[in-house]
Amino acid sequence: MNGKGSGLVDQLIRILNERGPLTGKDLVRETGMEVFSAWKACRSCTQILNRLVGRRYLRLDKKVVGYARLSPSIMREFLNYTIIGLKEQTLAMESIAQSLQREIAAISSKKMQLAGETVVRVKEEHPDGEMIMERVAFIIAGDVVFNMAHSEPRPEFSTGELVRGSDLDLIIVVDNLSEALVKDLDRFVYREKFNLLINPASKEELDYIIKDIDTVREQLRFNNFKAMVASKILHEGLFLGGSRSIFDHIKNLLKEFGIEDKISLLEKKARQERVVAEKLLASAKNTDQDEELISLFYTTEEKEEII
Repeated sequence: MNGKGSGLVDQLIRILNERGPLTGKDLVRETGMEVFSAWKACRSCTQILNRLVGRRYLRLDKKVVGYARLSPSIMREFLNYTIIGLKEQTLAMESIAQSLQREIAAISSKKMQLAGETVVRVKEEHPDGEMIMERVAFIIAGDVVFNMAHSEPRPEFSTGELVRGSDLDLIIVVDNLSEALVKDLDRFVYREKFNLLINPASKEELDYIIKDIDTVREQLRFNNFKAMVASKILHEGLFLGGSRSIFDHIKNLLKEFGIEDKISLLEKKARQERVVAEKLLASAKNTDQDEELISLFYTTEEKEEII
């Protein structure tokens, strides 16, 4: 390791000795290091341990060859889901990791609850709420289904206004519901979306789409990027409310079209490429001036529209 790299590692070890184990975000804040340099230094020193909290899962990204990559990104994983410590701090690292896991689970649970409350209000406040519940399946998707939601403030896609972390991704599938009621349901859910966004107590972004079962069947052909995204989201989605029979029908269609196997192959590819990317990035000969390589590390635009 060159003198500069050795100096960074020495600084990290000193901070960890003084402060104990830290998340990547806190370590960067304490040291003032650039994120990639801190990640690389943590990976290069045998005295420093990296404890990952949570899990990795598939994300489809148009900017990636073959569309498949893992989420969280390497940078996001380091900042928000990694505990860094020294070998002699293993027990403290485990305690902090368990605390962080509970915090992430609590955030995910709260977001799931907020989405569920939207469905309850449809049933209780819409004049045709009971009929809607019989002919509509509400499906929750996104980070919360992996118990990996975060609450880091970020600008909302359309307005730029700050919201609290992960979107609430809601897929609403209708079957044999009149066009007038579909439009009315759309207005009702949009009102909920607006209220969640402007309410200072929530500041949540509800991202939703309404589609019919024929559209679902067409998307499960998996024959273009948008169809792949829609299929992946339905594959991951959990039942939130409404018609259980419609939800079960969708899950049967997913099996009929072999979506699980297709998603598994994409995830396997993404995991293999993550290993290669991390190995390349950690290599001593690479620097943060290599734009093509560093693009593997930094978060790309993670807005994935539900379709």
